[in-house]
Amino acid sequence: MTSAETVPMVFRLHENAPELVREVLLERGWKEYSEREQEEGDWNLYWRTSVFRDVEFENILPWQRLNHHPKTLGITRKDWLARNLKRMKGTFGSALYDFSPTAYILPNDYTKFLGEYTKEKAANGGKPGYWICKPVDLSRGRGIFIFDDIKKLTYDSSVIVQRYISNPLLISGYKFDLRIYVCVRSFHPLTIYIYQEGLVRFATEKYQLTCLDNLYSHLTNTSINKFGPSYTTDKERVGPGCKWTMSKFRCFLHSQKFDEILLWQGINSIVTLTVLTIAPSLPFSPNCIELFGFDILIDDNFKPWLLEVNYSPALSLDCAADVTVKKRLLHDLVDLLNYKKIDSLRQSGYLREQYRHPCKSSAQALESTYPPVLLLPKCISTSHNTNSSKSFLDKLNFSSELHFDETKQLKSIELQCLKADWRSRSDAPCSTYSSEYVTVSKASKCPPLCKVPIQDSSVKPVSPKKDLSLTRKKHSSQGFSTLPPIHIQRYRTLTFHWNQNPPENIRPPTRVGDFILTFPFNEVTFKASQKKLNVKFVVQEIQRLRNRLMSSDKNKVRKRRESCLDKISDDKECFGTLLWGPRYPPLLSECCSTKG
Repeated sequence: MTSAETVPMVFRLHENAPELVREVLLERGWKEYSEREQEEGDWNLYWRTSVFRDVEFENILPWQRLNHHPKTLGITRKDWLARNLKRMKGTFGSALYDFSPTAYILPNDYTKFLGEYTKEKAANGGKPGYWICKPVDLSRGRGIFIFDDIKKLTYDSSVIVQRYISNPLLISGYKFDLRIYVCVRSFHPLTIYIYQEGLVRFATEKYQLTCLDNLYSHLTNTSINKFGPSYTTDKERVGPGCKWTMSKFRCFLHSQKFDEILLWQGINSIVTLTVLTIAPSLPFSPNCIELFGFDILIDDNFKPWLLEVNYSPALSLDCAADVTVKKRLLHDLVDLLNYKKIDSLRQSGYLREQYRHPCKSSAQALESTYPPVLLLPKCISTSHNTNSSKSFLDKLNFSSELHFDETKQLKSIELQCLKADWRSRSDAPCSTYSSEYVTVSKASKCPPLCKVPIQDSSVKPVSPKKDLSLTRKKHSSQGFSTLPPIHIQRYRTLTFHWNQNPPENIRPPTRVGDFILTFPFNEVTFKASQKKLNVKFVVQEIQRLRNRLMSSDKNKVRKRRESCLDKISDDKECFGTLLWGPRYPPLLSECCSTKG
């Protein structure tokens, strides 16, 4: 039998999927899905930029992965994000949820916004504040404008108006923000990774409040700035283009003697607290993963602010920084998908595994409650020619045991079905199975525990404990039902009854490539994330960690050498978690060393 290592994994791309995804997966030796060559479920990864349908989450098979979790728009739509953050702020206090600017959703909140606008203008001696208006469901900077006079506020769809952060940290006079790549491996239990690399996105003209209409000065979206007149010029310290890598930004922070620890942990907290707004309400979805793009702005007080969360962040390659960050990002993301060798065999591998190991623990992916199922046609017609039916079964020539050489034997079986001589029965009266199916035993040269699915999906399969002798449905005293005619339509997708309960007490790896585990970050949060997520305990631990970091002795925070990156502490209290952000991530416990 061909080993699993030589069988390529198969990826499936929806329309408008990033070309970089195809490029990376082909580099890894994967094969692209083809409807002509593969069955409907014969793929390992389905990637799309839009939302999957509920049925696609419900029908996911053990060897398959989807690149989205269901119902994550609660943080990626600007208005839903504002509502969820406001709700959490009311529950846990503004001291913790203080990282998002004041927001109003118009037209519903217009009266409230007008009151705040008038109050602020009066407090500033008639000088209005600065506000930014964004359409709630658009991306790439489309429809955004900044204003200080309410007379300039016009909109024809639902928008969100936020207080504009008018004191951003500048680099040589240019405004910038950070694109942080966040991977939620699972919501049940909650498991969050942040990518060590990232992008720093610059405006291409120097920042000034005197010209609010100049988007090249105030917005950092690459889709806007790459069309700016100064995009290709060599700008002071920033250079040509409008992007840095996160590594280059770390060098800048080091040169300016900034205290990085509180900044990085502040961003960590923003990510976790934002995901917590939707985590308890999301359904358990096995074999799914989600890559978010968090946009973080740093003000001149070195405080990080959450601007928005991007669904399917852009993976286009516009410059050298994109190539450096995004290509490696996708490679590491595939590693996070946690494929097993058997996944490359897909259906045939899991059928063989199920047959060879009929008893499995609850922690494993498959439950052997049902025998293996072969793909046979949806439309099954019957004939009264008993001899023809027997002759057809003989043509299949099954062995007494199941042997699957990848998917080749399955294809061979299907091909024999198609080539079977059904023409002699084309004029015979026929009927369609509606409430029964055919099971075949060794006596008929078919493998044990083998069943042929029928058109009626409501039929329950026979338990393996029952007698699996040849069962035929009589339509008359003369003949029995037969296998399908040649004019089949499509093959029914195999249904696997596998354990879809959330795994318990399985500690996630601390680091996968450049993805750093940021939640759970200690034993308390690990236990709080098991079964039903205890948001209250998690929020308390985040607050406690923040207090410890603020009171820690900075001189005791030791920078870890690159050769020590893979050494993880066995201390249960610190959980061996690394602090995301620094070039050489230290243990979180080292950063919390208190003065003594």
